[in-house]
Amino acid sequence: MRPILATALFLTLAVPALAAGPNGGVVVVADGHPIEFVASDAALTFFVTDDDGGPARTVGVTGKAFVQAGGRTETVALAGAEPNRLVGALKAPLPAGAKVVLSARMHGHTLQARFER
Repeated sequence: MRPILATALFLTLAVPALAAGPNGGVVVVADGHPIEFVASDAALTFFVTDDDGGPARTVGVTGKAFVQAGGRTETVALAGAEPNRLVGALKAPLPAGAKVVLSARMHGHTLQARFER
């Protein structure tokens, strides 16, 4: 019984839970800010939340998303939009398995978050 319990505990700790956000995307926490990633065929959108659960002010914030897929890396410029979004245009839809890294400077600190589609 103990080996089964130990294995279950290991798998629970080794596999991170992916939370679904209110916009249907994956949520990770970066520097105390929950960030939800949503991709459409034409754009990347990151919804940034303050540590108190309210929308973070992103107007005037800029950043970059680095998209790795098919052995290539594309840099997508991001711009802040109301109420709490960072948005960037895609040249083509993201394929399954694409990795996306968000990097933005917001209110005096750097946010970095990693996502996989």
